[in-house]
Amino acid sequence: MKKGIGSYLVGDSFEGFVLIKESSRGLTSNGKPFLTLILRDATGEIEAKLWDVTKEDEVIFIAEQIIWITGEVNQFRGKPQMKITSIRPSQPTDGVHVSEFIEKAPVEREELMEKLTETIFEMKNPNLQRIVRAFIKKYQEAILTYPAASKNHHEYVSGLAHHIVSMLAVAKELGNLYPQINKDLLYAGIILHDLGKLKELSGVVSTSYTLEGKLLGHIPMMVEEIGHMAKELDIEGEEVLILQHMVLSHHGKKEWGSPTPPLIREAELLHFIDLIDAKMNMLNRALEKVKPGEFTGRLFAMDNRTFYKPSFEKE
Repeated sequence: MKKGIGSYLVGDSFEGFVLIKESSRGLTSNGKPFLTLILRDATGEIEAKLWDVTKEDEVIFIAEQIIWITGEVNQFRGKPQMKITSIRPSQPTDGVHVSEFIEKAPVEREELMEKLTETIFEMKNPNLQRIVRAFIKKYQEAILTYPAASKNHHEYVSGLAHHIVSMLAVAKELGNLYPQINKDLLYAGIILHDLGKLKELSGVVSTSYTLEGKLLGHIPMMVEEIGHMAKELDIEGEEVLILQHMVLSHHGKKEWGSPTPPLIREAELLHFIDLIDAKMNMLNRALEKVKPGEFTGRLFAMDNRTFYKPSFEKE
């Protein structure tokens, strides 16, 4: 079986098709243009430099273009980098498609939808259940397709649904440990907390921020949507306000993007569950790419730390 780009190590030669996720132009110290490319397939991504580019190259080698390259994986500032030796855009006769190069969640979308539906049926508060059900109905296809972020965690097809369902699994375990928790509120907050990313992010191929995403952000957009949805459903009461607070505070601090910190027990728990699932997703995927006894590369979203993979196996 042919290995993917995510499993190539420093010193390995590479030959094959990849998808350009991002392309940005730069200038060398002597004024010559070059392109920084983020190349990806379904197993991972790697940065590459294309030197001495022409105007034509800048037009051809753009995001969402499939290319054929040969090269070698080098190391630059502690991170793998592809040194390209030859490159060309794909042709229709090559028979390759963008969908082949996009990473997907390790859980099928049908199973993710089943878990979401099960949780909604468990909810006993009619107002919270109606609001959540209405959002799932409105955005079902996008929820099952979109990534949870543009990078760092769950940045793959169905990543948003995978993130939500994983968080719900954690919440259910904690609900058994702490029976005082309002499970309906916690489940509703988890399901809705990141749905604003459906407007904040552009899609799944070369995920970037939309104009709304840059100017407003997913948190205030979703808080507003909850208010609109409650009015459409003719729902009034404290549940709407509390649910808005859950979304507004789920990043935990102002410097992390939340206008207010969690001031409700379930909001505090939502924040920590969100952190746990995001961090574990980053760590698991980074550690999959190294051998026992080795360190990962620096993980920017984890305070630029490198993580060691113990050489003894888990029992």
